[in-house]
Amino acid sequence: MAPEIIAPMALLGLGAQELWILFGIVVLVFGAKKLPELARGSGQALRIFKAETKELKEGDKVATDEAPEVDTKPADPAS
Repeated sequence: MAPEIIAPMALLGLGAQELWILFGIVVLVFGAKKLPELARGSGQALRIFKAETKELKEGDKVATDEAPEVDTKPADPAS
């Protein structure tokens, strides 16, 4: 069975009407001229976050690939 795709807003229980009301409140609070600037800043922040997480994942992969082999046999109790 294929997993169901759930819309992100469905998880929050927000419908179309609630989203329009929320958008209207955001426009009233920040003003229509400020919205493109806020969206641009949010996009840049998201790009930076994705780039940093990608670097961390690649760094972890490289670190595990270069890790030395560890002897996992138990020590000889006679020695």
